[in-house]
Amino acid sequence: MSIVVTGATGNLGRFVIEGLLEKVPADQITAVVRDREKAAGFAARGVRIAVADYNAPETFDGVISAGDKVLLISGNEFHLGRVAQHQVVLDAAKTVGAALLAYTSAPGTLTAALADDHRATEEAILASGLPYALLRNGWYNENYTENLAPVLEHGAVVQAAGEGRVASAARADYAAAAVAVLTGEGHENKTYELSGDTSFGFAEYAAEIAEQSGKEIAYNAVPVEVYSGILADAGVPEGLVAVLAGVDTSIEKGELAVTTGDLSRLTGRPTTPITESIKAALKG
Repeated sequence: MSIVVTGATGNLGRFVIEGLLEKVPADQITAVVRDREKAAGFAARGVRIAVADYNAPETFDGVISAGDKVLLISGNEFHLGRVAQHQVVLDAAKTVGAALLAYTSAPGTLTAALADDHRATEEAILASGLPYALLRNGWYNENYTENLAPVLEHGAVVQAAGEGRVASAARADYAAAAVAVLTGEGHENKTYELSGDTSFGFAEYAAEIAEQSGKEIAYNAVPVEVYSGILADAGVPEGLVAVLAGVDTSIEKGELAVTTGDLSRLTGRPTTPITESIKAALKG
């Protein structure tokens, strides 16, 4: 039996592979990647590397074997039809009889367009009859802290989320939950709503950056149309602008403020607070 991880050299996938290496022998891990060179470090540690692409179904032939546990990390090519991409992996897993297909989905409370592909993928997984685990990942701390440069430059956090709150956690937390499911028992046909233990509002977020950086940082809550324009002017692709603006609207409605405790229960540790991610980002 192998544990197969798609998108293994991505931001989340790398954390998952590192976590698996602490739990199981390297030769029981298959890292699915599009660029073998990017996985050279994992290969050197004994991880099996499989080169395959969501957009080329034939490349998944032989990647998954009977009895494997598979982590399907959702794609990020919004313009290429993510549901069809995910179906490629699902079909490959079903054909050979995988023991489990875990999928990184979106919170059940999220109504933004971002959730549409995830809901459709979940429906396909349920229809497949495969044993599944739905990992409904909440928002990542890094969605904000990885791009602090403009915040520090302009002295402002700009969002269209009003007074909404976000129960986010670090990527490493979500990866640890995936590792727990892939290496543990009794997770078949379960759905986990994963989020941070606590939530924050953007005024608090701005104040925390100010305190840690020593700069004056304000929170500017703007209408969603203004926010969309700011993103477009910054060069964000049109499709992604709509996604991000939609998420802010959902945040204002409280859809990403839910704290279930599922994430810390799976990992056996508290989730990473936004203050720690800010500290790490400012250290650079």
